[in-house]
Amino acid sequence: MNPNAKASAQRGVIGYLRGPATWLSASVLLVSSMIVSAENLREQMTTTLSDFAGQPIDIEYARPSPAPGISEVQIENGPLIYATDDGAYFFLNGDLHQANATGAVNLTETRRAEARQQQLAAVSVDDMVVFAPEGPSRGHITVFTDVTCFYCQKLHREVDQLNAKGVEVRYLAFPRSGMESEGAEKLATAWCAEDQQTALTELKAGVELPVNMCEGNPIAAQYELGKEMGVSGTPAIVTSSGELIPGYRPAPALLALLGLD
Repeated sequence: MNPNAKASAQRGVIGYLRGPATWLSASVLLVSSMIVSAENLREQMTTTLSDFAGQPIDIEYARPSPAPGISEVQIENGPLIYATDDGAYFFLNGDLHQANATGAVNLTETRRAEARQQQLAAVSVDDMVVFAPEGPSRGHITVFTDVTCFYCQKLHREVDQLNAKGVEVRYLAFPRSGMESEGAEKLATAWCAEDQQTALTELKAGVELPVNMCEGNPIAAQYELGKEMGVSGTPAIVTSSGELIPGYRPAPALLALLGLD
């Protein structure tokens, strides 16, 4: 065989032998890199979710998902969630969250809060039953209420405490059992009264008042607004920043949440 041809053949054989080894080496490096990256994400999500929840959260594993740039994060004894490979964003209960130094911020809820502010801004305060503080107002809450609701009655008994701290309480009607219910009639009676505050207070205290379904009352419109905003029960409290607080909260807890305690 021609010496040059022989040398060429030898180089070809050597290249063939080296090829799989090179490919195998690259694959090992890639897999190793993925393992390190997944471990880093697991550690990062452990810290983020623990800070966000205010209690230790353990992550069973983190690994790439079928979607590019998205990883699966399995919470130990909890749900499987998805996060960006760098851990900067994750989905929890269907909402998009952004990790930060103190845990995370719910970006989806932030958008909802903005929408709630706009929806409530479109409602005239004149169509609400308002309990205002005697002195300067330091803030306000908007409460979807029903006079037949025990916890609405309980919250109403604490309005004086909120007013004393400068919090204005604005009521919107939300008959839990619908517009054909007794609750809707009683709410209309309060809204149609000359002294709305007294009528609402008496109805929540169990006083029987003559039904007054005046024409043009806003009960149906406010009920529909509540449903649009995701209200499903009462009381439903919306802060001035648009945060929705479902259910009753004691006055001290509300004041703390508003930063006015």
